[in-house]
Amino acid sequence: MLRRVLLKQASTCRHFLSNGAATSISLPLHRSHSSYSSSSHSESPNATFAEHLENQNAQSTTTISVDRSGLYNPSEHSHEPTSESELIKHLKGIIKFRGGPITVAEYMEEVLTNPKAGFYINRDVFGAEGDFITSPEVSQMFGEMVGVWAMCLWEQMGQPKEVNLVELGPGRGTLMADLLRGVSKFKGFTESLHIHMVECSPVLQKLQHGNLKCVEEHTTCEGVERRNISTLAGTPISWHAELEQVPPGSPVIIIAHEFYDALPVHQFQRASRGWCEKMVDISEDSTFRFVLSPQPTPATLYLMKRCKWAATEEEIEKLNHIEVCPKAMDLTHTIAKRISSDGGGALIIDYGLNGVVSDSLQAIRKHKFVDILDNPGSADLSAYVDFAAIRHSAEEASEDVSVHGPITQSHLLGSLGINFRVEALLQNCTDEQAESLRTGYWRLVGEGEAPFWEGPDEQVPIGMGTRYLAMAIVKKKQGVPVPFQ
Repeated sequence: MLRRVLLKQASTCRHFLSNGAATSISLPLHRSHSSYSSSSHSESPNATFAEHLENQNAQSTTTISVDRSGLYNPSEHSHEPTSESELIKHLKGIIKFRGGPITVAEYMEEVLTNPKAGFYINRDVFGAEGDFITSPEVSQMFGEMVGVWAMCLWEQMGQPKEVNLVELGPGRGTLMADLLRGVSKFKGFTESLHIHMVECSPVLQKLQHGNLKCVEEHTTCEGVERRNISTLAGTPISWHAELEQVPPGSPVIIIAHEFYDALPVHQFQRASRGWCEKMVDISEDSTFRFVLSPQPTPATLYLMKRCKWAATEEEIEKLNHIEVCPKAMDLTHTIAKRISSDGGGALIIDYGLNGVVSDSLQAIRKHKFVDILDNPGSADLSAYVDFAAIRHSAEEASEDVSVHGPITQSHLLGSLGINFRVEALLQNCTDEQAESLRTGYWRLVGEGEAPFWEGPDEQVPIGMGTRYLAMAIVKKKQGVPVPFQ
């Protein structure tokens, strides 16, 4: 969790002189303010206030002079009730405590994962009734195809007896449930698995527990902790707040579907003085606004690294905005190190670009785009994934891993057999189920509006097959994973 303090505080100089003669004490108090570029500025009043204290009974005279020029003049405090949410109050409290704006990444992290009021923490945001729909919610075939990929990788590893199957940000658990149903007949594979769900939301953990049909393992051994078992395939399952908590030592298969896009990004904007980080501040009318940092910020180091990784100088020169995601770089580093030491691989599926990402951060509420700063905590925030940065981060972490892709989601699912799967399912279903299958299939592998659609225009299925990309990171000695050959 990145936390940056950007404002400098000037030191206060105090000189105390005391003796039996007349004494004069001067206390110049100055508070320095960093100026942030924005559409409006508030100036501090310049005034010098002097107080003269005279003690008629003493022989000496004491004079206190206080220079208050440059001091911030705060607005009057109001005890009137406010309709602001707890998260908005929290964000404003951070900004006021800091004495200046916060980074877009800090804003995004608080909005999504604040322990009390984060968007993902206390609600179910997925599906038609939520704020957005992910591929596993579109069709069971998505999870089934990911299961095919995982089993193929397991075979490439030599069919190890113990494997940690890890999903990052599992949502409702739909992908993992469909995966386990699809591979349940392959006992050699399912008996090797221990599933690890990396999830920080208690609400979603509970949903995942139910959707995976979990029960407590029966044991007669005293002092042995009972494990959760998914009855879908008889596999043990554990929950963790972060990837580092997954026990090492066994080969790992990591699935990261629409996880990277929710990691907080830092935004930089080209200005006359060079690249400046975009920040979130409070405007005079108490709403949130964007401002530019007056000087380099800690995230500038990641910007410099990303520019160094650029394919050509022209790739950077043509841009006026750049997004960098330190957490994505650090996560990829952790994944690559784990694969290097334990073996296995990772499949990353998300929407993004195979190059530098510009101004992509967006907010979605009830399936509609809204302003990023509007009512924080009520909308999902996400940004395009920089797949080129993932590649460089993995290769930088270890020479023992290889990175493959990205390829389109359409290519991935098609090569894994989704075309044969949809044909098989269509052989034994009702007309209503057939329409749902065709619609789901198009959304997963198609591009643009479905040509077969005859329903309302506002409900036309939109294909995500080329918008979403897939990348694999594997132990180099295992060879090239399916279907990245």
